[in-house]
Amino acid sequence: MIIEWNINKKRGNFRPVLTYTITLENFEKELGLPQVVMESSIPEPPDSWSASCLPGKCERSGENCSNYRIYTPDHKKGVVEGKFILPWRDNSDYPEIQESFTMLRDNFETVLKQAYHSQPVDMSGRLELSEETRKYIASGLVSQRFLEAVGL
Repeated sequence: MIIEWNINKKRGNFRPVLTYTITLENFEKELGLPQVVMESSIPEPPDSWSASCLPGKCERSGENCSNYRIYTPDHKKGVVEGKFILPWRDNSDYPEIQESFTMLRDNFETVLKQAYHSQPVDMSGRLELSEETRKYIASGLVSQRFLEAVGL
């Protein structure tokens, strides 16, 4: 699994935007892995629909942020892309992003290892009549054919 992200913020009162892509590698897709979904520590600001935050408003006035949920891609599609509006911060430091994606990767690796231990199977089988049943039926069949051969 490859996780790539970027944070972009315009000058001024604009909130930073986190964009990310999570891509499964081919061997991971072939294992039919379930999605890993978790509550991240990536903060979602109040009014996250708004691209800006004015001084004294929302997170800049001390309002608490909730957290975004993050997840790995479905094994059929193999890719997930996301975009989060982050809270405005003076220092533009967001260590929660690295921490959350690392935790997602660790949780995914646990699921990956469990799936990998499930070995492939290719089994076939075949059954025929038992010897006992063959003997039982054989005497009757031989008698019937013998009678048919002599015209009876």
